[in-house]
Amino acid sequence: MFTAVLGDAAKTALASSRFSDVRWVEETGSTNADLLAVARDGAPEGIVLVADHQTAGRGRSGRTWTAPPNASLLLSVLVRPAPQLAGLSTMAMGLGAADAVESAAQFRPRLKWPNDLVWPGDGSAPDRKLAGILAEAHWPAEGDAAVVIGIGLNVNWPAELPADLSDIATAVNHVAGHDIDRVLLLVDLLLHFDRRYEQLGSAALLDAWRTSSATLGRRVRVDLGTEQIEGVAEDITAEGHLVVDGREITAGDVVHLRPID
Repeated sequence: MFTAVLGDAAKTALASSRFSDVRWVEETGSTNADLLAVARDGAPEGIVLVADHQTAGRGRSGRTWTAPPNASLLLSVLVRPAPQLAGLSTMAMGLGAADAVESAAQFRPRLKWPNDLVWPGDGSAPDRKLAGILAEAHWPAEGDAAVVIGIGLNVNWPAELPADLSDIATAVNHVAGHDIDRVLLLVDLLLHFDRRYEQLGSAALLDAWRTSSATLGRRVRVDLGTEQIEGVAEDITAEGHLVVDGREITAGDVVHLRPID
């Protein structure tokens, strides 16, 4: 299945990074599922699987993830962090992706807790989703963790989005006003993620996420499955959990609410 490769320039740019083993395919079901299978076989950290199209892309809570062929960056990376830091991997990927978009397209998306990139993200207009991230872990033994982090980043989408996405999604080219080279954006994303991954467990990573957050300081509604709560998103903990009106939230779906007049 691993038949396509990156161009020579991209390979050279990634040669000294953790993520130089890039495998690019035209189509697969799910890059996350494919890499999880490789991880279970004991593959080392640093493998990247990119697909031009996914037929069974997945988001959080079993949702599907769809994108036009050749229009997005659909990729997963395999990392093996210290087990106590595994939960922060999504945060590092979000920051790496925001860094890459800023570098390639001269605008910086914001991060919606726990796993989305949105635009504009500052409350000036309704947020539209630019990317979603899904991390899945394999725990072969105590003290050992393999984490596959998938991201679907909308890059060069048609001017007119499908009706079900037009009010909730956007793409890098829509905001930048021009198309973006997906290979160069991939290289930027992996290099920036490599740098952010080195910051796992540090105050620097948490502070960077706070600065880029679309969620902190806003009124939110959090669906916890068994209940919903509303309040102000005040902070994140060292574990990456969201604090809403003093209550620590480990997982849930967040809706940004309009400010109260």
